[in-house]
Amino acid sequence: MANPETAEESTDITEVVMEVIPTSIDQVGQLWAQVQDIVTVWGLKVIAAIAIFVIGRWIARGLRSAVRHMMEKSKVDPIIVGFTGSITYIALLAFVIIAALGQLGIQTTSFIAILGAAGLAIGLALQGSLANFAAGFLMIIFRPFKVGDFIEGAGVSGVVEAIQIFTTTLKTGDNKTIIIPNAKLSGDNIINYSAQETRRVDMTVGVAYDVELAHVKNVLNDIISKDERILADPAPKVVVAELADSSVNFVVRVWAKSADYWGIKFDMTETIKNRFDAEGIGIPFPQHDIHIVSGSAT
Repeated sequence: MANPETAEESTDITEVVMEVIPTSIDQVGQLWAQVQDIVTVWGLKVIAAIAIFVIGRWIARGLRSAVRHMMEKSKVDPIIVGFTGSITYIALLAFVIIAALGQLGIQTTSFIAILGAAGLAIGLALQGSLANFAAGFLMIIFRPFKVGDFIEGAGVSGVVEAIQIFTTTLKTGDNKTIIIPNAKLSGDNIINYSAQETRRVDMTVGVAYDVELAHVKNVLNDIISKDERILADPAPKVVVAELADSSVNFVVRVWAKSADYWGIKFDMTETIKNRFDAEGIGIPFPQHDIHIVSGSAT
């Protein structure tokens, strides 16, 4: 025979369970509704962010290719083409990432501020290198000289062997390699001896005061006329430039191709000395005349 107390307890438990189940079902339904709302809202945001990133990356690649194509068509230096293309792509990609993060609801203002502060710190730390980089970038764009030119700058001279982003390499006449920081080179005067096809050779020749000036001019003009490397236009000039302490100085100015400059200068120096010796034209050296006055002492 069943215990009446046990029967009553079973009835109470059943009633409690029946009361709890509807409450649990309602809570689950509310939770599911909240999950659906969250998935709907955030799902759309995530999809939009992914779409922005994918499409933005595709556009960035397209613009990089377009920039490279235009620069290559304009025959810009390959170093500049690659660098500009990379900078363009990185800048656009950073903008796309920030836009995608903003679509997700992430506050990008502080993120941009952090990037700006980091960029400023890096810029201050690499100030010298960035100055060389900027100078090299401008030199490659504006081309004050090119590889193979003979230049003078930053206190040295030589033939340009390489123009790089941070440095420029020169080779001197005695086969030394000089590496110059671009900021130092671009911050000073640059003399490009190879920029023009022709160059003037200037020489100063001193003769004795007792020599006939017309004879000296004739000899110098004859030397000039026999050198085929000297150009007829502009016309050569032989003029009396100075009555110096010990000599009458002639200035000889002739034009030649830039490649013939040193050959003409060296050959003319030797030829003038030999011809003057043969013609009896004296080339004086610095001297002082001492006059001794004799007389009785007071």
